[in-house]
Amino acid sequence: MSDKINTAIELYNKGEYEKAIDIFSSVLETEKPTAEVYNNIAQCYASVGNNEKAEDNFLKALELDPKLPQAYINLADVYFKTKDYGNGIELLCQGIYEIPDNMVLRHYLARFYMEDSRLDLAVDELEKILEVQPENYDAYYDLGKVHFELGNYASAIENFENVLEFKENNQWIYFYLAQAYEANDEIDKAISNYLKTIARDDGFYQAYKKVAILFLARGDYEDAVEYFEDYMEMGIPEEEKANITKLVERIKKKTTNEK
Repeated sequence: MSDKINTAIELYNKGEYEKAIDIFSSVLETEKPTAEVYNNIAQCYASVGNNEKAEDNFLKALELDPKLPQAYINLADVYFKTKDYGNGIELLCQGIYEIPDNMVLRHYLARFYMEDSRLDLAVDELEKILEVQPENYDAYYDLGKVHFELGNYASAIENFENVLEFKENNQWIYFYLAQAYEANDEIDKAISNYLKTIARDDGFYQAYKKVAILFLARGDYEDAVEYFEDYMEMGIPEEEKANITKLVERIKKKTTNEK
């Protein structure tokens, strides 16, 4: 690697993207172009928000080396940020054709399918990943989300439970798992997982409201009031706070009358 390229990379790492672009451009003028240099200059353009030039240089990198995974990943990031899912999907399919064993590209493709509402195709890609990488908890997480969107709640639960084998202390996993149990009419397990969400993040206001509603539905009025009152302390909008206040008053009145 030439001294110029090393200098340009150092500038990129410091966030001095325009200076890095100048040096990378001079390298392209004086040395034999390589896929790596085009990929690097494209990254600089992407970092300053010039997506058109970034795309152009990533594509030049792939013309020189169609098996350069980082160029596919970097260009896919540009397409994802700009919501250009069609070009992203086309690019990643090409990448998987060139590098069929690269599971990162396949996972990117699954996420593009998810964003483009092509959920069945996302499931296919995620299941292919898990055949090769059965401990890939990110794939289980995404597969759980897709199955939830498809209404396959039992499958969503199974996949979120698989994630917990690797990430026990992630509040979002417990929250999504609780939602899946709730949708699957397993209320006790839903309540348990909403409480685990709160135990790991006592500022997770959505979980307070969710668990309070389930306690109310189950007739556990004291617990419902407790969590509704905690929820009202979370800085929620005034209109929401007023509605919850009225609900809590009705619950307290009901329990008082029953006594």
